[in-house]
Amino acid sequence: MASVPNLSPRYEIRPLELKHCNWAQAIVALSNVYQTTVWTASCPEDLTRRTYKVYQSMAYLIQHQIESGHSLGVFDKEYEFKRPESATTSGKLYWDFDDEAATVTKLLDQMDFPLVSVAMAYDSFDPLNPERLMDMMAALPGFGPAMGALDAADQQDSSWKATGPGQVLFRAATSTRQEYEGKGIMKSLAHYLMRTAATKGFRAIQIECVSDAVTHVWSHPPEPFHTDLVSEINSMDVMAEDESGNTYYPLRPAKQRLCKLYCRLQDSTV
Repeated sequence: MASVPNLSPRYEIRPLELKHCNWAQAIVALSNVYQTTVWTASCPEDLTRRTYKVYQSMAYLIQHQIESGHSLGVFDKEYEFKRPESATTSGKLYWDFDDEAATVTKLLDQMDFPLVSVAMAYDSFDPLNPERLMDMMAALPGFGPAMGALDAADQQDSSWKATGPGQVLFRAATSTRQEYEGKGIMKSLAHYLMRTAATKGFRAIQIECVSDAVTHVWSHPPEPFHTDLVSEINSMDVMAEDESGNTYYPLRPAKQRLCKLYCRLQDSTV
């Protein structure tokens, strides 16, 4: 791993491998349900049950992005395993999906592995299959309508779209374990991914943000990169229709700025 400015030498950034799938799923699921304002406010009940559902429903999303070769993870080189058996496999997830009374503290304790943060990404020319995301959309109410609203507000012409592989990278999930937040890890990982993508020849990265911290980091990339605000909407204004055709607001009472950003890497010297 190359040196990463402002990241403690305790951590290292590495490409995620398929053996990390369930670890990444756990980090992303727990972060979305327990740490993301949009869903803690709009879906405040049965959080552990929802965490399990999100985890199980996003296997395809995580695997597709890891198989792309563009997803990165931050690993704690000084991580101390809680259970001896975890060390034999370099880490293990111990969630019991029947234990819906588990607290967030217990869920974190059962994540006995050194992966602490992920930046999931894939080549937009090899897109996700929307039909395989339906269960995840159901587990995170309002996610689909929110992404749809950002797309509807996107006024870009088609020139930004990739015409072949290796042109535009899509980001789909940024998450850090709760006990590792506030250490600048997400920012360092984002900057590293930008530089790595530019080195690979990508001309841009598109990311949808549902967190102020992520929006701030991606809105202020390191030079020579530049980010454009493509579209935005407040979560209070996201609309959906029920089976009877009646309009409702699935993310209320959450008040969160949602953004789609386009980070331009082309003509940049890394």
